Amino acid sequence: MLFSYHNAKEKENLNQAEDITSPMSPLERRASFSLAGIFALRMLGLFMLLPVLSLFSEQMDGATPFLTGLAISAYGLTQALFQIPFGLLSDRYGRKPLITIGLLIFAGGSVLAALSDSIVGVIAGRALQGSGAIAAAVMALAADLTREVHRTKAMAVIGISIGVSFAVSVVAGPIIAGQIGISGIFWVTAALALIGIIVLWTLVPTPAVRRFHRDAEPVPAQFKTVLADAELLRLDIGILILHMILTAGFVVLPLALRDAGLAPADHWMIYLPVLVLSMAGAVPFIIIAEKKRKMKQVFLGAIGIIALGELGLSGGHDRLIDLVAFLFLFFAGFNLLEATLPSLISKTAPADLKGTAMGIYSSSQFLGAFLGGISGGWIYGQWSISAVFLFCTAIALGWLLIAAYMQPPRHLSSMLLRVGEMEEQQATLMSKQMTEVEGVAEAVVLAVEGVAYLKVDNETLDRDRLFNLISQAAEVSPSAA
Repeated sequence: MLFSYHNAKEKENLNQAEDITSPMSPLERRASFSLAGIFALRMLGLFMLLPVLSLFSEQMDGATPFLTGLAISAYGLTQALFQIPFGLLSDRYGRKPLITIGLLIFAGGSVLAALSDSIVGVIAGRALQGSGAIAAAVMALAADLTREVHRTKAMAVIGISIGVSFAVSVVAGPIIAGQIGISGIFWVTAALALIGIIVLWTLVPTPAVRRFHRDAEPVPAQFKTVLADAELLRLDIGILILHMILTAGFVVLPLALRDAGLAPADHWMIYLPVLVLSMAGAVPFIIIAEKKRKMKQVFLGAIGIIALGELGLSGGHDRLIDLVAFLFLFFAGFNLLEATLPSLISKTAPADLKGTAMGIYSSSQFLGAFLGGISGGWIYGQWSISAVFLFCTAIALGWLLIAAYMQPPRHLSSMLLRVGEMEEQQATLMSKQMTEVEGVAEAVVLAVEGVAYLKVDNETLDRDRLFNLISQAAEVSPSAA
């Protein structure tokens, strides 16, 4: 059964000012969770190879440490290259068709890798997997299916699904590989992609109207502005380095666990408690960063913890107890930074540049994964496991130096409100009036889109006055007629 976004009452509500505390509609909840499921199914397929590929590649024809690193991370390059074009094409040809094509490409890459006996074939399959880059198209579809006031909630659900899928895949990878081998994992990832297509066409609602959303999609004309913003660039470099360290580490971490005396099929016994405890340990610091407004201090501390963990791994990776302790430190910092970096991007990006800033940030993340795989593989081939962890320590310290000069972030939240189409002069006036409302730091009203992009302080925001302005505008706007 296909579900369509056609409810007249819901479309009517798009033009009404609502508080963010109001509930999502059943259709919005269905859209958020089903799209999160699609994202999770795809990311499971990408991440399950991380903890096992370097172990199984030793039996592949033509394998070298460098090529193994490339096989682990090849998806990152193609994902970085294609995700923004996929999103832009979905504006023209439709969200669901482009997401379907992306999932089919991903499944094709999985099959290619499953049938390959050589490392080159696996590299080609992983690169093809990344070419099915549906992230931007999924975000755009989520924006089509949610009202502006609830869009942040939908994006948060999708973001959580990515984190959960990473944790599950790192634990499940060694278990599945121990039962059916590396080719079996690739067959599983192909099946997961096909399940994603079924979810897309049976559970995800179909939007009645496809729109462009500046808060969820990149605007090519804004790339230069975003890349020239020193604070945003600092954060892009940060996510690149974070995933560079993660992927470089997973080139050698499975080998270190094996050499420390743990059978590959039992590696999940280390990953599971380390991930669960490190996630739990990160929660209080996330609260401190947000509620106590200590974001910069917590952020720098997390980078320092990663550097300390990597330094410890460089000297203690051959002793299982030391390896586990320092791996916990790394993941404690990693989970904390994974949670705070998107928040920092949202706080730092100007009100109407959030979609573009997030698009470049996401591409930087995948580019970092690619660079981490090839650098980790090359360094391991030239020197040793210790050298890879020392390299990760060095770039973490470099990141700490870069981040030390960041401006303390403004503790502002992004807010999107539909105000109805209006004349340019009216939009300019409304932007000015909104910035005069207590708690509104920035306001950009786009006349043609009929949307107001705001940066607000939720603790001081005068919501009644803000919503009164929007209600008055709706009464006189062309869309209200």
